[in-house]
Amino acid sequence: MRDLTIRLQNRPDAMAQMGETLGRAGVSVEGGGMFVVDGQPIAHFLFEDGAAARRALEAAGIEVLADREVLVQRLDQERPGELGRITRRMAEAGVTIQVLYSDHQNQLILVVDDMERGRAISAEWTKERGQPR
Repeated sequence: MRDLTIRLQNRPDAMAQMGETLGRAGVSVEGGGMFVVDGQPIAHFLFEDGAAARRALEAAGIEVLADREVLVQRLDQERPGELGRITRRMAEAGVTIQVLYSDHQNQLILVVDDMERGRAISAEWTKERGQPR
């Protein structure tokens, strides 16, 4: 799975244009969101095929700022504090979380500055909880 950072134009149809572009290209969005930062819409969306998404977006003149690998983790929704526990583990390992959101299966999506360490923490978390990978 890949997270694309996308700069959208600050106009009413920008998200529609992005969604229609991906749809025409046969690319599904697996999760993500869009936020306005200092007046600039910045989106983070999750794709099974990040390269296909990037090609479609750039062909339509939509700027892709970054394409990054993600960590995918399932939290136990019945246990309050799970988000704090896993993010504390990342912090204690010196891993900075740069982007965090949920996908369409209610899994936590993390873009981190150190994939090797982040992957190790994520694998340990999964093993401790007896979850399938």
